[in-house]
Amino acid sequence: MRRDARLKAFTLVFEKLFSQCDEFDSEMIDELKKAEDREFARAIVEKFEENRKTLQMLVENNLKDYEIDRVYKVDLAIIYTALSEIVYLKTPTKVAINEALEIAKVYSTEKSSKFIHGVLSAIIKSEGLC
Repeated sequence: MRRDARLKAFTLVFEKLFSQCDEFDSEMIDELKKAEDREFARAIVEKFEENRKTLQMLVENNLKDYEIDRVYKVDLAIIYTALSEIVYLKTPTKVAINEALEIAKVYSTEKSSKFIHGVLSAIIKSEGLC
């Protein structure tokens, strides 16, 4: 199921926010049962790694009254995961945003869904990714 792949990718993106290591834990992705889910999760993480600075700039440019250093790392990982899908894997924006919000409901704070939705919507609008 794609949600499982997204959760693995989100977990690895979150880990990368704290690690300077170039490699990611592919064992976690290998736990996924379907080959297509493993490929999808791996693609998300790889696109994040390849484009981290660009993604960070997109987020920074669309934060209102916030500095990126103040954003909860969980929320940032959710945003980066969704953006990697939208921008580089061409996942429909509604699907990626909905999945991001579902992950936020489980792994982040009560107010995070609204914040994440606002940031993703601002980026999508400013970049013409509709």
